[in-house]
Amino acid sequence: MKLFITGIGTDVGKTIASAIITEALEADYWKPVQAGDLENSDSHKIKRYLSNSKTTVHNNSYALNTPASPHLAAKLDGVTIDLKQIQEPKTKNHLVIEGAGGVFVPLNDVDCVIDIIQSDYKVIVVSRHYLGSINHTLLTIEALKTRNLPIAGIIFNGNENISTEEIILNKTGLKMIGRIDDEPYFDNNVVRYYADQFRESLLNL
Repeated sequence: MKLFITGIGTDVGKTIASAIITEALEADYWKPVQAGDLENSDSHKIKRYLSNSKTTVHNNSYALNTPASPHLAAKLDGVTIDLKQIQEPKTKNHLVIEGAGGVFVPLNDVDCVIDIIQSDYKVIVVSRHYLGSINHTLLTIEALKTRNLPIAGIIFNGNENISTEEIILNKTGLKMIGRIDDEPYFDNNVVRYYADQFRESLLNL
């Protein structure tokens, strides 16, 4: 199973969700494009959050120096992101693929993050509760559906908001995989706790 983790925007909790999913499935992890924080990248964070010994964290296809939109970070590094150079790692394990920002974050003058998503990936949308998040979530899902990309479900990040969650689930008809509450901190124990909660839902995707 190949799961692509995308968010409704930046800083909505994709990396925490990716860590939980990776731990739950003891999957491999791959972030194709990393922009900035190369000494403490999302791949580094994933390694710290995991408890299992089966996961392989694969190298980024592009590791860019500037914390900015990938198209700009690449330009500042003097490179152009080429989708042909974004080669999915070979593994017999489940694979969790983490996107960069939202689906229409630009990678170059033509391509966006959504163009990385392959037809055999199942997309999990991470939605964080804030004013405007309903609109951003529905727009993200509409974009994925327009491309006929399979959506496995939604993970809500943040303490329960029944009104928001109900309207999103009713309008999209999607499955809620789980909710990540606002925690004072995340470490491998907290990640493992959520992994245990999410595992059955993930295995049934």
